[in-house]
Amino acid sequence: MSEMTETTPGWLTTDELELARARMPILYVEAVPVRVDDSGDVTSIGLLLRIGADGTVSRTLVSGRVMHHERVRDALLRHLEKDLGPVALPRIPASLQPFTVAEYFPTVGVSPYHDPRQHAVSLAYIVPVSGDCRPRQDALDLVWFSPQEAASTAVQMEMPGGHGVLLRQALAHVGHVY
Repeated sequence: MSEMTETTPGWLTTDELELARARMPILYVEAVPVRVDDSGDVTSIGLLLRIGADGTVSRTLVSGRVMHHERVRDALLRHLEKDLGPVALPRIPASLQPFTVAEYFPTVGVSPYHDPRQHAVSLAYIVPVSGDCRPRQDALDLVWFSPQEAASTAVQMEMPGGHGVLLRQALAHVGHVY
């Protein structure tokens, strides 16, 4: 019996993806959803609550691959809608300059970022959202934290693979250093 294949143009089958991951870095986008006040200051950070394949519960950021022939802007919007719902009303930055580039390695210790599946390069963005966020797909919930709460050791410990480091970089980028 043949394996189910995604029919979306530019998408890889499971076998093709595993082969690509073994041979080259994969491009990702990551988004830190934030709420801002009228002066543009970040007042809260949204973190997704997920259950991993191994049954562990963790907090994560919006994240996903960029498909072949897909603009970074479109990938960001697609993953924000997939994870936060269709009425989150994200405001993608006018400039697509990321606040950082995170390089994930399958080998622990090469960088602060670890993904046992692959070598991945991720463009990371801070994205204000103003609408109603209702997680979809594999996220259980979206919890809003104050910047200080998000930087806490307790929250950081719940973020695997270096997402806590990435979150601290995002907070520093918007002037919240703790």
